Amino acid sequence: MVDNVLYIAFPYVAIVVFLIGSIYRYKFGFKYSTLSSQFLETQKLYLASVPFHVGIIVIFLFHLIGFIIPPINISLGGTTLVVFETIGLIFGFLALFGIIMLFIRRLQNERLQMVTNKMDIVIEILLILQILLGVLTAIMYKWGAGWYSADMAPYLWSLFTFNPDASAVAAMPLLVKLHVIGAFLIILLIPFSRLVHFLVAPFHYISRAYQVVRWNWDRKTIRDPNTPWRETIKSPQNN
Repeated sequence: MVDNVLYIAFPYVAIVVFLIGSIYRYKFGFKYSTLSSQFLETQKLYLASVPFHVGIIVIFLFHLIGFIIPPINISLGGTTLVVFETIGLIFGFLALFGIIMLFIRRLQNERLQMVTNKMDIVIEILLILQILLGVLTAIMYKWGAGWYSADMAPYLWSLFTFNPDASAVAAMPLLVKLHVIGAFLIILLIPFSRLVHFLVAPFHYISRAYQVVRWNWDRKTIRDPNTPWRETIKSPQNN
């Protein structure tokens, strides 16, 4: 009964809330974006955001390949499997480093605290725990590329084909179970957090013309996180 609730009922609830919540927020909710804090502080954002996004995208693609085309991962062996696992672990650590740095930046920067809400803290903590669980799973249970495609992919397909079978995930170690539950919990919270922005990722920026930005103030001073908020900052023309 517990397995059915955690690995069948809860995933369906998470997916339904994600779909309905995302549509509702897009049509009636507040901004459908990350509410970027780049103009408040840039240097630490770059050092944290790039590793996190690169790492999480690669890890997501690895999971997606194992889900969509399981035979590819199952057929891996020998040196190829070792290389595949090593690459995945490296990008897992990269994503973990990035999200921890983003979390520290949010807690330490007074400017960011002004635009931070409780959900920002909750979702970043969940992401840290989720990525940490994934890294620990990769370290403690070798050859995940193979058993993920052999056991976890059929479980996920059973959910999408409305013929749920939780027997495979129920037999997994605790770390894997927590990783599965964490994934669906994050999916459930996406419509209520900044994570919703990935649904409208600005890929068109890659091909659009460069945008010219002209600053009326000293850019370094304005974007320095140690510079307090002031209403009397004068432009160079008025000095």
